[in-house]
Formats: sequence, structure tokens, C-alpha cells
Amino acid sequence: MILRYTVILFIAMMFFACGERGKVMENKGFIQVKDQKFIDPQGRQVLLSGINFISKNPAEKYIPPQGVETFQQFKSWGFNCIRLGIIWDGLEPEPGKYNEDYLAEIDKRIQWAADNGIYVLIDMHQDLYGAKFSDGAPDWATLDEGKDHYTGAVWSDSYLISPAVQTAFDNFWKNKPASDGIGIQDHYANLWKYLAKRYSKNTTVIGYDIMNEPFMGTSANKIMPTMLEAYAEILVQETGQAPPTEEELLMMWSDEESRLEALNLISTREKYSKVVDAIYSDNASFERNELQSMYQKVADAIREEDQNHILFLNHSYFSNTGVSTAIETTKLADGTVDKQVAYAAHGYDLVVDTKEVENPSYERVEFIFDRIAESGKRMNVPVLVGEWGALHGKSLKMVETARHLVGLLESHKFSNTYWAFYNNIETYSYFKNAIIRPYPQHISGSLVEYNYDFKTGDFTCIWNETEQSKSPTIIYVPNLKLLSKEDIKTTPSAEQIVFEYSDKSNAGKLFISPVGEDIVRTVSFCLQTRKGDEISIQ
Repeated sequence: MILRYTVILFIAMMFFACGERGKVMENKGFIQVKDQKFIDPQGRQVLLSGINFISKNPAEKYIPPQGVETFQQFKSWGFNCIRLGIIWDGLEPEPGKYNEDYLAEIDKRIQWAADNGIYVLIDMHQDLYGAKFSDGAPDWATLDEGKDHYTGAVWSDSYLISPAVQTAFDNFWKNKPASDGIGIQDHYANLWKYLAKRYSKNTTVIGYDIMNEPFMGTSANKIMPTMLEAYAEILVQETGQAPPTEEELLMMWSDEESRLEALNLISTREKYSKVVDAIYSDNASFERNELQSMYQKVADAIREEDQNHILFLNHSYFSNTGVSTAIETTKLADGTVDKQVAYAAHGYDLVVDTKEVENPSYERVEFIFDRIAESGKRMNVPVLVGEWGALHGKSLKMVETARHLVGLLESHKFSNTYWAFYNNIETYSYFKNAIIRPYPQHISGSLVEYNYDFKTGDFTCIWNETEQSKSPTIIYVPNLKLLSKEDIKTTPSAEQIVFEYSDKSNAGKLFISPVGEDIVRTVSFCLQTRKGDEISIQ
């Protein structure tokens, strides 16, 4: 067996002598956008799949404490991308003064990613606007005007009930000046310009996620009444009872138990869409005005220094739950559409961050992901679901929930980064039995579809290959050592199939040579063990 693979590897090295050596980061050039796809320097479609990696803890100086061994784990788990969170509070502790010590630590982690063939999406993260309330902006950029701050049953409730958080956002969108007389939003754009200059030539970095889950501010106060009014109409239709008062509705939503009970009523696509679509107009107004203006300002600043990297645009906070986004791609200085833009959507059911996280409505979740796909198509850009999941616990139901989400990612062919990494995540059943699975990383042509059946262990991938395709298609396999060459079925038959094993695990990659013509290609194999057990990472 060892001799056979040695011969195959020798042939492969000859075949790929023109530069394809199995490590993504050895390719020179940038990941780019074309025809709603991410494209590598060899012209192959790239499917990005990875995880969020971030510290929101000021005691850690906003640097994840894990070392290079974690990046080696990422590689063995098949992650070819991380969404690396950075915090404004750590980057610019004083107006206009950037923290080089913090940036040096970020640089170190980007290099660890490069060393392990992993791309990096830089995410400027915030929750509840700033470090004063959670994480994000420094205190000097948090102009809350001394308003009160309140917390609710779920951490994110503060977006809706905290005057301090809402006012801080208002002043950001208004570009109110900081103590140095420069607008808060201008500071934000200048910081991005500084980062763009730093990473403009770095091909490990694929792009910039300009702001995590932008929130509209005090104008959000009309969102909940509108949603609850739409909910009340459904409640009356279903029960025939008198409509609840506004106070009763607010009380229902302020308590986690009653909120979860209420969500059962809108578990179907039809009913749920009526509730979220009720706020489309208000959400779209914010996105088309304040949010789009900020994105354009930051895009202009970045493009002064960097024309190569992709700009990732996140929809508003409310679009996480299926409200159609109204954002558009940003433009270049000459007024033309910037083609290096992607949609960095987030997709969460309303039970996320509650005790019922493992029991979402599958119809609601499918509706949310369909809306993301529709928006990506409207914008004519590729989609990377920058956050999804946020799962926890070791129950079998959590595995089922995770597999349903993975199935949606596969059916839509979305790139994605799971939320989020934490120590010992590999011991959780949902992670090792759902998040880790075979998938195509680089496709020599255009991906048609792929699927992994967790029950049977069957994997299938179909793509359209062209005569111009010169580099191999690369498939990640978590248990590659279960397979031999005879187990890999391709149509038409590939002249070379190379097995590349990870150093410290059973995982690895398959390299499937192109055939040199316009043709539909398929590859399939089965990872089922002889005992019929489901496959998990080793």
C-alpha cells in the first residue's frame, strides 16, 4: 500500500510541476470574485469553509490565546478559511493612534494561517456597539450622551431596550465628532484605510468584513411594535381570540419562556414571512441610506490603498433572521460597480442564544437561507455566510440541528465560517459529526452540486470542467485513510488521483486531475466503516 501511494505521489509531483503542490498558500495571487464565485489564481472556483476565530476579552488584549497548534487543527479539520475577528477598541485606543502591538499579534495569526494553507477574512467585530456595553468601539468613540443602559433576557435584547447602545449607534451614523474634532465614522474609515495599506499585498488575506451586524440605532424602536403587530394578526387568525394589547405583546417578548412559546406559532414559512416582511421597509430605509453611505465611505478609503482584496458587506442586524437586505455593491472612484465585493450574510433562527437552540423551526431556517441566496443573486455577488450555528451542548438533537444547517449550506453552495471556535470544540458531537465533513475546496471549473450523506457515508460532487482547466480539483476528506484509490469513482476516469495526508490525523485531500475538455465531471466515494457506524473525525 505504501509503495503504491509513493508511486502515485511521484507521478502527481511531475504532473503538478508547474506550481500546483497541494498547499493553497503557495499559489501566488489573490482570491477574486467572478460570476458570483470566488476564484483562485489558477482560475478554479473556491469554496471557503471555516470558522470564526476571535477574542472579545480585553483582559486577553483581544487576542485569542490559542497558539499555532490550533491552526494545525484547523487544517486537519478541513478549514481553508477563518473569519479573524479584530476589535476597534484594541486597534485604536486613542483617536488616530493605532496599536502596533495588537496588530503584530494579528499579523502572527495571519502567518500561522498561511503556514497551514488557510485564508483569512478580517472581521471588524462589534456587539452592542462598543466595549462599554460588550465589544467593538473604544470608549472615546462611544457617544452615548450619558443615556441609561439596560440588559434583557438574552444579551442581544440590549439592542432594542438600551438607550445608551442606540444613541451610540445614532451618533456613529451621524458621524458626530470625537474629542479631536474628527467624525467617529471618519475615524472608522481611516482605520480601515490603515489596515488596507498593511495587508494590501498579503495573499493569505482574502478580504475585509467591514462591520459585523450593523444596527440602525433608535429608529429600531419602531421595529418590534411592527413585528408584534404582524404577529398579533396571525394569533387572532389562528385562535379567534381578541387581539392582545401592546403591553401584553411586549411582556410576552420580554420573557424567554413566553417568547419561545410564541415562536411556535410562526414556525412555518408562510407565517414567519408575514412577520419579518412587515419590517422590510424600515430596515431597507436604514440599509439604503445610513449603512450604504458608511460602506461607500469605508470602501473609498480602502480602495485608496488596496484594489485587490474583496470587500465583504454584512446586512443589518435584523436581516440575520430573514428580512431581505437592500444593500448594494459599493462603487469605485469612477462610479462603476466594484466587482471585488461579496455578501457576508449571517443566518440565525430566533432560538439562537436561548436554551432551545437545538430546536429551531426547520422551515424558518430554510426560509432565512433562501432569502440570503436571493439577495446574493440580486446583488450578483458570491455569498459567504460569515456566521451560522452558534450551537452548544452534546445532545444528539444538536447533531441533527447541525446537519440540517450543513445541508442548507451544501444545497446553496455557500461559502461559510461557523460561529465560533472555543477550546475542546472537537469533543462536541455536533462538531465532529456534522461540521467536519468532506467537501470540495477548489473546483477546476464550475461547481454544480455536492452532498455528503451522514447516515450512509456517501459523498458526491459534480462540476462542469472546461478545456482550459489545467489545475486539479481538490476535495477535503476527514477520514482519507479509510479510502484507497479503488474506492474513488470519477467520470470520466481521472488519469491521476493523488492522496495527500495531514500530518497528525486521518484527514487529507484528494487531487483529481482535469481531462482537458468541456465536460461534466463527477467524483464519489463512501466513508462508511465496515461496522456501519457513522463517520466522525479522529
